[in-house]
Amino acid sequence: MNKNLFLLTLSQIFSFTAAPVTVFLSGIIGSQISSIQSLSTLPMSISVVGIAVGAIVATKTMSLIGRKYGFISASIGNTLFSILAAYSIFDQNFTLFCLANFFIGIGMAFTHQYRFAAAESVEKDKAPKAISIILFGGIISAFLGPSLANYSKDLVSENLYVGSYLALALLTFIPSFLFLFYEGKSKVEKNLQYSGRSYIELISQPRFIQAIAASAFGYAIMTFLMTATPISMHIMENMSLSKTSIVIQFHVASMFLPSLMTGYLIKKFGHSNIIYAGVLFYSITLIASIFEQSFFNYMFALIFLGLGWNFLFISGTSLLVLTYKEEEKYRAQGLNDSVVYSVHAIGSLSAGIFIALTNWKIMNIICIPFMILIILATIRAEILDKKKP
Repeated sequence: MNKNLFLLTLSQIFSFTAAPVTVFLSGIIGSQISSIQSLSTLPMSISVVGIAVGAIVATKTMSLIGRKYGFISASIGNTLFSILAAYSIFDQNFTLFCLANFFIGIGMAFTHQYRFAAAESVEKDKAPKAISIILFGGIISAFLGPSLANYSKDLVSENLYVGSYLALALLTFIPSFLFLFYEGKSKVEKNLQYSGRSYIELISQPRFIQAIAASAFGYAIMTFLMTATPISMHIMENMSLSKTSIVIQFHVASMFLPSLMTGYLIKKFGHSNIIYAGVLFYSITLIASIFEQSFFNYMFALIFLGLGWNFLFISGTSLLVLTYKEEEKYRAQGLNDSVVYSVHAIGSLSAGIFIALTNWKIMNIICIPFMILIILATIRAEILDKKKP
């Protein structure tokens, strides 16, 4: 644990609160201020679109001004747009709320770059553990964000949830101070001459495709089901907001709690075996959906959904780090995150529509083909890797 890794982990705790708060509240707020119920998850989906767009913005920005100032700018930006979200709720302006969530998503794209910055702060063989440590910070975010949002929701009388986003603004501002002590590279990265491989050459690597498939489809399945959960529980099954909050908190906790062990497991069993295990956890979620929808059923299913995401995302990210050279990092990382969060956005955008037209069981069944694609990409990479001279 060096200085940069410590600062990144601490910043992750505060920056990443934007994610569980968005998951917890945006669909509920959307259902209250939108006249069209099928659009209730649109703010959540728009934030994911922001992450997909922001993946390009983040890598380009940091290639020009470096990690340090890129992260500081994003922290300040997320604070301002959290305040904008609070105002949009106060004004009952659904369009403005969606816009605020879009820009919060762009800020989150910078937060997702913490994992690559962590991998760069250690030797490559220690990258899985460094990424795991960063993601472990998310478990504190999982409880800190929704809990503070819940306690502060009545802060502004007669305007429910305005206080929640004002509290989020405070949390997302803290990393802008922490990164003042972050040690960026001494050389300005925009002056480095790019001499790496093209996008086509990067994509031609079976391991590169495997890494993207694990991260992208793993994320899409998770967000597809997670986005629909508050609507399914609170709106359709009439469960309390408190129970819905607990399920989301334990889900996000299960996304990050295994992180301290995942890096070790990858080193011991290999990336592919951990990817297979991630798909297995998703299968357990699928099986759980067959039974009656109760609080404990949702809890069980969402915990295994989080575990599956953890194994797939950390495996995919740490495997990607092994497929590119130093001079190719921004190109490879930008391509990876653009694909991952674009697929993630599609999963989130479609969640509101599918939960309105179908039900929880069918939504789980829809995820099966994407689980198969992850397995096929992994098998292909393993076979081609063994054929190498």
